[in-house]
Amino acid sequence: MVLTFKIDLAKITKPPVWRRVTVPANFTFDDFHYVIQWAFGWTNSHLHYFSHKPEGLDVVIGDPADHEWNEVMDSTKIKLSKVFTLAGQRFYYVYDFGDDWVHKIKLEEMDTGQAKRADCVAGKGACPPEDCGGPWGYEEFKKIMANPGHPDYEDTSVWAGVGEGQQWDAAAFDIESAKESVRTVGKF
Repeated sequence: MVLTFKIDLAKITKPPVWRRVTVPANFTFDDFHYVIQWAFGWTNSHLHYFSHKPEGLDVVIGDPADHEWNEVMDSTKIKLSKVFTLAGQRFYYVYDFGDDWVHKIKLEEMDTGQAKRADCVAGKGACPPEDCGGPWGYEEFKKIMANPGHPDYEDTSVWAGVGEGQQWDAAAFDIESAKESVRTVGKF
């Protein structure tokens, strides 16, 4: 079975940041973590968890070593097919406990076909830079990067790796790069 998910980065608009991925139902939540990381363009530099709720300590699935304060199901042992059973079902993925990037996951479709690899099939919007301060910090980052006359423009450009003569494009999304990265998940 193949599951199709739409994953939205919460609290990010103008433009929104989202990805649509297809994932084999026999993938674990640990595999799904990497699918999300590579589809969005994150660098897997921070802790994460999956939950029924977008905030708080209702951690359901993650790495037990990272969540000593709460009982957690091991993401390397729980298959997506055990949790995602109905189209329309929602779940959350939280990445970077300081910036709190909440990803809203919606199961759009369950296809009886077979697949060995995940894929990124659509998306919109640039992934925010790591450690930019969460949704609020990203909004501030976009304002700075849209104004070359801003007093913080040069330092912010260097920090974000935006080369001289280049501009940050919040609407940019390279589907081919996302596909290539996501297709490596589960590759042996």
